[in-house]
Amino acid sequence: MKPDQPLEPHPVLPDYYPDLAQRPAFVRGLFDRTARHYDHVNRLLSFGSGGWYRRRTLLRVGLRPGMTVLDVAIGTGLVARQALAITGDPQAVIGLDISAGMLAEVRRLLGIPLMQGLMEQLPVADACCDLVSMGYALRHVADLNVTFREFHRVLRPGGVLLILEITRPAHPVKRALLKFYLGRLVPLLGWLTTGQRDLRTLMRYYWDTIENCVPPEAILQAIRDAGFDEAGCDVELDLFRAYFGRKGAAEPAVG
Repeated sequence: MKPDQPLEPHPVLPDYYPDLAQRPAFVRGLFDRTARHYDHVNRLLSFGSGGWYRRRTLLRVGLRPGMTVLDVAIGTGLVARQALAITGDPQAVIGLDISAGMLAEVRRLLGIPLMQGLMEQLPVADACCDLVSMGYALRHVADLNVTFREFHRVLRPGGVLLILEITRPAHPVKRALLKFYLGRLVPLLGWLTTGQRDLRTLMRYYWDTIENCVPPEAILQAIRDAGFDEAGCDVELDLFRAYFGRKGAAEPAVG
C-alpha cells in the first residue's frame, strides 16, 4: 500500500459500530465510561508487571533526564508514570487523549500537562519533543499512515518513536489461550469485581481489535514510510511488541 493511502489498523467491527465514521465516538464513549476502573483491569491483564515492562522499554530506546516526552493516548497514565520516574520532571512529560474521562483520571494521579485531541491531528508544534510514546492504543487510530506522519512531525531531529502493542500470537494454541483470557476471563473478572458492564465490552473489543489488526510487517512499513530511520520491533513471548523508529538528524546548513 502506498504511504499516501489510508491504512486502517483493522476493518469495521459491526458488533460495536456500524461504520468507520462512528468509530471515534464509540471509542471515546467506551473509554470515558470505563476510565475509573481501567487501572484495575490493567492489573488483571499484566499480573502487576506492566510498570516494570513499560519502564524497561522506555530506557531501552534511550529516554533519560532532560528529554521531553509526548505520551499519546495516555489513558490513565501508565506509560507516563514510568516516563516521569525516568525524567524526574513533571513538565517534561505531556499527555494527550481523546477521552475526557481518561484525562480526568490522569489529572487526579499526575501533575503533568494534559490536552484532549486526536492522534491523527496532534495539537502541538513541529519538532517539540524528543520521544513520542503510545501504549496499547495503536488499534484505535483511524489511519496509521497519517498518525505516523504526525508523530514524525512533532519529534525533534534524532527523536524516537516508541509504540507498545499486544499482537495475536502466531502459534494457534497460544492464540486460543489468549482469546479465552482476554475475550472471556478478564471481562468476566472485571465485571464481577467492579459491577461495571462496560468493562466486559471494553475487553471484548480489546481482543477483537487485536485479532483483526493488520500484521506487524504492515505497521513497520508504515513507520518507515512516515520517514523514520532505524525502524524495528522487539518481540517478547510471541505477544508483546515494542515498535520503534528514529527521526533522522537535521541536515547541515549549506552556504
